Amino acid sequence: MNYQWYPGHMTKAKRQMQEDIKLIDLVIELVDARIPLSSRNPDIDELGKNKARLILLNKADLADEKKNRLWRDYFKNQGFYVIELDARKHTAMKSIQETILDSCKEKIERDKKRGIKNRPIRAMVVGIPNVGKSTFINSFAGKACAKTGNKPGVTKGKQWIKINKSVELLDTPGILWPKFDDQEVGLRLAWIGSLNDNNIDTEELALELISFLVKEYPGALSGRYGVSEDRKQTIEILGEIAEKRSLLRTGGEIDRTRAAALLMDEFRSGRLGRITLEVPQEEQSNG
Repeated sequence: MNYQWYPGHMTKAKRQMQEDIKLIDLVIELVDARIPLSSRNPDIDELGKNKARLILLNKADLADEKKNRLWRDYFKNQGFYVIELDARKHTAMKSIQETILDSCKEKIERDKKRGIKNRPIRAMVVGIPNVGKSTFINSFAGKACAKTGNKPGVTKGKQWIKINKSVELLDTPGILWPKFDDQEVGLRLAWIGSLNDNNIDTEELALELISFLVKEYPGALSGRYGVSEDRKQTIEILGEIAEKRSLLRTGGEIDRTRAAALLMDEFRSGRLGRITLEVPQEEQSNG
């Protein structure tokens, strides 16, 4: 299957961000900790060059803890500030505030020398659809400022949000990039729900996920559904999930379509355990 999704409003959003970057001191980029590289829009590095950069590994609570550490080190080695995050909780917000001030300390010093006091740091919040930008902004602000939703494309326009006297955020719509050169990237984005599910064959998506889990996280499926993973075709495992969960059509035939939807939902919400779908390239070559 070819995984692509690039609605027209994303082109407009990208143009707007290119305009707004002139007003910005810092780019805060949210990525999904389960696919930190695949959930990064390659256009953002070009957009944010010469700006301070902070990467938030969001949904870190759903990702493999050891692999979170690998990704944190990977991005730090590339010169980014990095924080692991569950955007629904307030626990990391103090650390984020301190990191924002630290990342922009040169700008704050320059302002002081010019006699400019208390000018807030202006940060642009960027990321692909459904990565948790609006949830993060609301948690950081301590109130509902940005619209949230569990499907891509909820934030349409830009909005400035004053967090406190020292930080202002510019929320931006989630934008993908027009063409995925590597279809594995498209597949991973589809797995976590960053592409529009209406355009995707859920059963095929679930079969690909089963194949990955059996290889990389043996026991995750048997632990959740009581199915056997040994030497079985992925389609048999999906059928067994349908049986175990009594997902049957009229007449008692197993319903693989509903089983696929269940599997994707339970993976995305973390019910299969903490799972990371990719590791830094050097780890793959070393491992």
